[in-house]
Amino acid sequence: MLRSRRLASLLCATALLVGGPAHAVDYRIETLAEGLQYPWSLAFLPDGRMLVTERVGRLRLIEADGTLQEQPVAGTPSGYQDVQAGLMDVALDPDFDKTPWVYLTYAYGREQANNTRLARGRLVDGRLEDVQTLFSAYPTKAGGSHFGGRIAFLPDKTLVLTLGDGFDYREEAQNLDNHLGKLVRLTREGTAPEDNPFYGRTGMANEVYSYGHRNVQGIAYDRQNQRLYINEHGPRGGDEINLIQAGRNYGWPLASFGVDYTGAQITPYQNLPDTEPPLLHWTPSIAPSALAIYDGTLFPDWQGDLFSAALVAKQVRRVRLADGEVVEQEALFEELDERIRDVRVGPDGALYLLTDSAEGRLLKITPAEQPESE
Repeated sequence: MLRSRRLASLLCATALLVGGPAHAVDYRIETLAEGLQYPWSLAFLPDGRMLVTERVGRLRLIEADGTLQEQPVAGTPSGYQDVQAGLMDVALDPDFDKTPWVYLTYAYGREQANNTRLARGRLVDGRLEDVQTLFSAYPTKAGGSHFGGRIAFLPDKTLVLTLGDGFDYREEAQNLDNHLGKLVRLTREGTAPEDNPFYGRTGMANEVYSYGHRNVQGIAYDRQNQRLYINEHGPRGGDEINLIQAGRNYGWPLASFGVDYTGAQITPYQNLPDTEPPLLHWTPSIAPSALAIYDGTLFPDWQGDLFSAALVAKQVRRVRLADGEVVEQEALFEELDERIRDVRVGPDGALYLLTDSAEGRLLKITPAEQPESE
């Protein structure tokens, strides 16, 4: 078990304020489970257990006390694996208690022809049964980069799936007849709802919900305010947090704050008419990897804040919004010195993290013990 208490002096050193007061929150970090190989995503089962995906193609069960079951979940679909490709997100059906569907995203295909796929299976006695392929993003692309792969369910029980631009295919993010660089909205059966913004329009993909994205690796729905947020992995700079509205263009690659990995300018425009500017951008890149909205009770000072996991920056960035504007940022958990792949708010109000490594861990963040009064 790793325990860490952040003192007020450390808070002052790590808080990156845009405006407004800092909120000193002391916390404890506990290693709940270890021995995970490149864990990617986490979902909480109603009975207290947890499901964790490993990028290498395994779905694992973790008991409520942190015990990692030795055998992976049988029936998990296999797919294409590369540095960025493999088994990605896991999410439970909104009616899981009645219909125990588990939704998974993974890369399908091969090195020269691949993309992102959505599937589901019923979790029965520790295995997946009746596994169904629901959606396969097209066109296929070459290379092992930019798959997106995150899922968020909306109040109407449709889901939004994030996708990437395929790296070498970034211009396609502006092309509405395919899924590259898009968010897609689907029913739980994988079809396009008829109220999607481009449904039935000639030369446009029925599934597209928004476009002009690069590599969306985080998505979170704010139920209190009925808002959908994403974070978007930029090149050298230009990482973004965006508020998503159906049918809108989010600019990539026509408008961006980032520059290419070669140092060349991607575009002379940071904003353009008819494109949506980001709520926040990070330059240089922090490499965002997951997004959560804190709605628990253990940390009242964090209520409603966005939490963006980061790989390169080895932190979780807490972002506070007020009236649609960023008013405060804070870098958290840098003392771990580990790449953070996922961040989730548990049913118990704790914050949970997955570290991105061959010896990955599941971490639990709870408030620090209060000192006894003298």
